[in-house]
Amino acid sequence: MSVVQEVETSPRARPVAHYDAVVVGAGPYGLSTAAHLLGRGLHIAVFGKTVGSWRNHMPTGMLLRSHWWATNLSDPRHRYGFERFFQDSGRYDKCYPVPRDAFIEYACWFQERAVPGVDETYVALIERDVDEFLVTLEDGRSIRSAALIMATGFPSYADRPEPYGRLPPALVSHSCEHRDCSRFRGATIVVIGGGQSAVEYAALLHEAGAAVHIVSRRPIRWLPPDRANARSMLERILAPTASIAPGWQNWVLDHQPYVLYRLPQPRKDLYNRNHYASAAADWLRDRVIGKIRLHEGHTIVTMEPVGGRMDVAISDGERVRADHIILATGYKVDLHKLTMLHPSLLAEIDADAGTPTLSRWFESSVPGLYFVGLTAVRAFGPLYRFVAGCEATAPRVATAVAHRLAAGSPQAT
Repeated sequence: MSVVQEVETSPRARPVAHYDAVVVGAGPYGLSTAAHLLGRGLHIAVFGKTVGSWRNHMPTGMLLRSHWWATNLSDPRHRYGFERFFQDSGRYDKCYPVPRDAFIEYACWFQERAVPGVDETYVALIERDVDEFLVTLEDGRSIRSAALIMATGFPSYADRPEPYGRLPPALVSHSCEHRDCSRFRGATIVVIGGGQSAVEYAALLHEAGAAVHIVSRRPIRWLPPDRANARSMLERILAPTASIAPGWQNWVLDHQPYVLYRLPQPRKDLYNRNHYASAAADWLRDRVIGKIRLHEGHTIVTMEPVGGRMDVAISDGERVRADHIILATGYKVDLHKLTMLHPSLLAEIDADAGTPTLSRWFESSVPGLYFVGLTAVRAFGPLYRFVAGCEATAPRVATAVAHRLAAGSPQAT
């Protein structure tokens, strides 16, 4: 059981390390899957910066909408949950909402104990070579592995809808590109979007000293105040506690996390669309209402760069000379955005609308190639948008990989 590199040397070739499985990405899903692979005694490697997407692509001062008890990473013996982190660290109390920094510290604490030896080198290229995967790292090292788990972070899938994608990056960028809002002090910013990300970025920008406009096609949907610790027994019967939010549908997702997989894809698509509507937490209201100019139910009519700024016309008739436009337009899975996948490997992956077709073991049409996290939402449902989905994902993928290695044949669908 090791994540330490073992190298076989050859006088005719560069040293190549061999592993049972390689995990690409060290976020919540990558770390959880790696912990379960190690728990099965497999020789693995994990590449990527520990919770790098959370560290570098989420804003300082952000708060999690999920409760701490719904944000546990997964290890085989359930030894490294958030509650134990609170006890061991002594730096944070159990609270809601949870600060981003607390979750990052928890994830790093988990990694040190459950997945020691993460290699923070990024993957440059992944190829299929007969029945193995050949992985080339950014530092030039080569890795061979029987199985490969893609646990890449959400920034790869940042959605930049047209016409914003054609505008100068110095004036228009995606929200995931900004960790420090203080750089916009004194600036006028237009935020596009009406969900949690848009509203929270707007609040942080305002608090950093920017003048902020939110432009959202629909009125902002505010979630009701959180009453997790004050709900009556009747309320808990009518809407049982669940990771995503109280309610029987969410409770079923927690306790039967693979049930949606069995549905035909059109029904899953409909369920995903209806289940996950953009909304903002109630605790953002006082940080936004009366402090930020809200253009709800409106769109951008025209945008034009003028003198190093953007001249923005909004459908309510207002014009704004903005220093920058931030797209809080979410994320859209598209395998073509995973540039480390060699074109020949990408061509082998059965996909629909940019998302891979996955077996019930999270395995793609390429034997031994697995996708977890946001990439799996279309196949398995909305639970996998959240850290809460780690507990359902990690043991299942580890079981599939272990069976594959033991049998030396493809995992049955």
